[in-house]
Amino acid sequence: MRDDNAHGMNRRSLIVKGLAAGGVATLMSGAKVPAAESLRPRRVFEGAVRNVVLVHGAYADGSSWSEVIERLQAAGVTATAVQNPLRSVADDAAATRLILARHAEPTILVGHSYGGTVISEAGADPHVVGLVYVAARAPDAGEDYAALAKTFPTPPANAGLVFKDGFGSLTEQAFLHDFANGVDRSRARTLYAVQGHIAATLFADRTTVAAWRSKPSWYAISKRDRTTSPELERFLAKRMKAKTIELDSGHLSLITHPRQITELILRAARHSG
Repeated sequence: MRDDNAHGMNRRSLIVKGLAAGGVATLMSGAKVPAAESLRPRRVFEGAVRNVVLVHGAYADGSSWSEVIERLQAAGVTATAVQNPLRSVADDAAATRLILARHAEPTILVGHSYGGTVISEAGADPHVVGLVYVAARAPDAGEDYAALAKTFPTPPANAGLVFKDGFGSLTEQAFLHDFANGVDRSRARTLYAVQGHIAATLFADRTTVAAWRSKPSWYAISKRDRTTSPELERFLAKRMKAKTIELDSGHLSLITHPRQITELILRAARHSG
């Protein structure tokens, strides 16, 4: 006599095991995982330049590039963020050259904000084949950038820069409303907690070279920037004859518009080298 109850249990067990196996296959293939899908490029990057070095600005650290790094990695590109000591342009350029030396291959060098000063100095490295500026400074060799900036509208964030014991940082009010405008408030508070403190003399340093004069350049302008004047950004982009995009973004477009910034970097990699 057949035990229908036992037979039913065995059948259900087989079904459950089958579903479980299918679930594992689904996870392994990446199907139906929205987060993974959102980072996956439509087509794996096929350019000759497959290395990107990212340089953060003042009031930040390398983690500010996280969303861009995830997308570059999903495209099959090697991405590395520099951790600037923010003590001098020379020190930050040295930190950047250290990372470039580890790649030892054609590389796109990307700078955000003050990081643009660093890549203008370190970008003369022979491994660098293209430069990408993201709402970034781009001084000429030996130029007094502070004097240049004063010929453009003063951004609101300037009023929130305070110095103590030889180091400067933004007040919480200035950071959240002017530096991180447009960023989710919870994320902005996290960024504030890890903000880099700059040496009081950092912005007075001058570069010895302007790599953008000899390397192809791209520039992402932030139209709602409250830390660097958008008019100044347009001037810098035009002066270096950069291929330019404009984003409806605050200063941290690398966080609020990571897809567009990643696409600009990949475009630079595709047309350099």
